Amino acid sequence: MRNSFLRGSRSGIALGATALGLLAFSGAAAGQVAGALPGHVDVFSGLHTRPEDGGGTNILLMGTDGRDTITRAEKEKFHAGGVACGCSDAMMLVHLSQKHDRLSVLSLPRDSYAEIPEHSAPDGTWRDKHPAKINAAYAEGGPALAVQTVESMTGVRIDHYLQIDFRRFIDSVNAVDGVSVCTPRRLTDSATKLRLGPGRHHLSGGTSLQYVRSRHLDASADLGRVQRQQKFLVNALRGAGTGAALADPRKAASLARTMLGSATVDQGFSVKDLVALGRDLRNIPLSKTEFGTVPIDGFNPVIENVGSTLRWDEKRSADLFAKMRADRPMTPAGSRTEPLDPPQLKVQTVVHGDKLACK
Repeated sequence: MRNSFLRGSRSGIALGATALGLLAFSGAAAGQVAGALPGHVDVFSGLHTRPEDGGGTNILLMGTDGRDTITRAEKEKFHAGGVACGCSDAMMLVHLSQKHDRLSVLSLPRDSYAEIPEHSAPDGTWRDKHPAKINAAYAEGGPALAVQTVESMTGVRIDHYLQIDFRRFIDSVNAVDGVSVCTPRRLTDSATKLRLGPGRHHLSGGTSLQYVRSRHLDASADLGRVQRQQKFLVNALRGAGTGAALADPRKAASLARTMLGSATVDQGFSVKDLVALGRDLRNIPLSKTEFGTVPIDGFNPVIENVGSTLRWDEKRSADLFAKMRADRPMTPAGSRTEPLDPPQLKVQTVVHGDKLACK
């Protein structure tokens, strides 16, 4: 439930400041439409007909594809230019168990078919319910409509919302002295110009941005990018730099402020909240964390003015959302499932965090 997730046992909730900030790593909070929204946006106050509260706490983590928070030199150096659509570029549901002993992360691909709820647009016009890609919800109505859309599609009540921009992502990674990632194969992306050979690499903030944004490496496209984002998160959670930053009160508070950024969006977190979460995070073993992507059944027929969209596997996705609502794990505790690399469209798996970590 909102504003109650810090209460409970000494171990607290298993998602900390760095985890929250680095998870929404693929986008910027200031998209084209965001600039047209009111000066202060309360994400939750105007939401009605919402799903019922369930056990644990659910957080929607999201970034958009805006590019106006980094300098021209950084855009050129890290190949982060191009024309933004003001859409969400990464969207993940994070579930924190009621007992504070388990973390579940489920990615929602940006090209997923969605029906955007009826709403008042930023310019005051009324829009009826209509088909779109899920990433269009943010472009049309900002954080509140994104939350409303996800709730209507999943039946999961969102308690908190967090987004982070390119600037905050780069600065947060640098604040923990970088993050290590591992790859069993060469990674070469034609758009971001990422170049990594097989093995272990310690990435600074800018190179980390290239890593988590890359989607032109192979046929897995966005599914591959989602998997790399999840790998990046797992290694950020267990990095020595993260532990050192969270152990220093001043550094921890500074890191939390960096990730929260502007106070124009009420995301349900304070600096104190994030610092407390971050310090509790490292008590959770990676074997008690799980990561997956909503099951995909294939592509829908092309929709005029929308394009090609992904069709969720109705039965399998409903099962995962039901488990999240019931505060149950998405995969058995003893699961030894290994992630496919690269992932395949119809073979999505849920794996424990230790399967994504550098060995």
